[in-house]
Amino acid sequence: MEDSVVSTHLVPTHSMLFKLGLGESSIVSITVFITLLCICIIIGHLLEENKWMNESITSLVIGIFAGVIVLLVSKGKSSHILVFNEELFFIYLLPPIIFNAGFQVKKKQFFRNFATILLFGAVGTFISFIIVSLGAVFILRRFDIGSLDIGDYLAIGTIFSATDSVCTLQVLNQDETPLLYSLVFGEGVVNDATSIVLFNAVHNFDLSNMDAITALELFGNFFYLLLTSTALGIVAGLLSAYIIKKLYFGRHSTDREVAIMILMAYLSYMLAELFNLSGILTVFFCGIVMSHYTWHNVTESSRITTKHTFATMSFISEIFIFLYVGMDALDIEKWKMVKASPGTSIGISGVLLGLVILGRAAFVFPISWLSNYAKSPNSKIGCKQQIIIWWSGLMRGSVSMALAYNQFTTSGTTKLRDHAIMITSTIIVVVFSTVVFGFFTKPLIRFLIFRNPKPRENDDLEASCSKDLRIQFLDKDDRDETENHNVPRRNSLRMLFQEPTSTVHDLWRRFDDSYMRPVFGGRGFVPVVPGSPTETRDIRSLV
Repeated sequence: MEDSVVSTHLVPTHSMLFKLGLGESSIVSITVFITLLCICIIIGHLLEENKWMNESITSLVIGIFAGVIVLLVSKGKSSHILVFNEELFFIYLLPPIIFNAGFQVKKKQFFRNFATILLFGAVGTFISFIIVSLGAVFILRRFDIGSLDIGDYLAIGTIFSATDSVCTLQVLNQDETPLLYSLVFGEGVVNDATSIVLFNAVHNFDLSNMDAITALELFGNFFYLLLTSTALGIVAGLLSAYIIKKLYFGRHSTDREVAIMILMAYLSYMLAELFNLSGILTVFFCGIVMSHYTWHNVTESSRITTKHTFATMSFISEIFIFLYVGMDALDIEKWKMVKASPGTSIGISGVLLGLVILGRAAFVFPISWLSNYAKSPNSKIGCKQQIIIWWSGLMRGSVSMALAYNQFTTSGTTKLRDHAIMITSTIIVVVFSTVVFGFFTKPLIRFLIFRNPKPRENDDLEASCSKDLRIQFLDKDDRDETENHNVPRRNSLRMLFQEPTSTVHDLWRRFDDSYMRPVFGGRGFVPVVPGSPTETRDIRSLV
């Protein structure tokens, strides 16, 4: 009897995952994919000092090799472990990447170039969309593709107008090249939002009766989404700052501080999606506001925790995306459908790459010239910087893949030959642009920017302008003392026209210090630490 009891405990039972409905194949797939993520991190660390490689290319290449191995093991039946799902990308992977970018971005550099970023991201995307769409209509129709309608061609224009802001984070460094980083990445965020808005508009508008009124509605819809999405992100960030500042979560538990920051950030994205707004813009500006107010309201330990938590979530999501794109590049089902005409996919990919290059050049250089026309001589975008902005924005990545799958597949699969051709062509463009353009971006920056390093003229400009601004708001006695040291002064109206960005920035700082920070906290706010004199003082004030 005793032996039988013992034997029943030794009988293997199914794990909890099996009981939840996950089959053995699903558990194996998830295990292998997590193993590959670990391998990507290890190899990326070993190649950290390599000037040619970056994390995105490493993950992409490992994904391709893993796809080959899976193909061999499955005897040519499948190349990927997980099935691509647009919801997985837009709901779970993209938000932490965009939020962390806003949370970590150097705000002063970003807002100093905000007008240029909007021109690149909004106007530039429209220009690229028009060029790629027209090229698709007049050139791709010459290929034996099939029955693509005008909506498909316009969708192709939006798919290949979407730059890869994720890969930009990997190849540019905001400490080494702050201007380039703020311009290219800021453009990438606005570009992704614009591309998605255009993509949705292509589906929602009646393209068979396209006229001037419909076009105006399209433009009006975009600017409405731009403003409302930005406003929602700012409100969500301010609300989190106010809640944390007033409720003093850190008095009892720092875990609650971290949890409320993460959940409020994700809530802003989901609310934007719920109201059919741009979640990308919303979560990006929510990250900026949280870093300016909310982050300073939490305890020191929570600051360290949130900073590393957001960065880690973003890092894992980036690797996940490129690893999957690499594995999906060898999806045997799609390639079987186009095996009768592999040259068609390659030819279409070449045309699309040419249109991407032409479309980007058509707005980068003219908009840079227009932006320089309104800038002071020391803050203009140089010719070498324009080349890097043009080159680093040629990469196409996860957003293009997600939009292509949305347009040409159903639940990650397609039964139509013309749709399979467009998916395989998109994969070729994404892999080629990420590997080739991403591979040469770092060397190009070192060759053009760091080959003959020069002192940053903008630093002198900022110092001079800051000195003028400080003088502008000094007391009378301090002004007299400053004048005795022969420091030149300029009147505020002249400064507003000569250095509008710096002047507006200083006026914003005064407004922020006087009205915003007393309500929402921020730098200078001392959070309550359990058992500290600050806590005792605050409790007494409440009594």
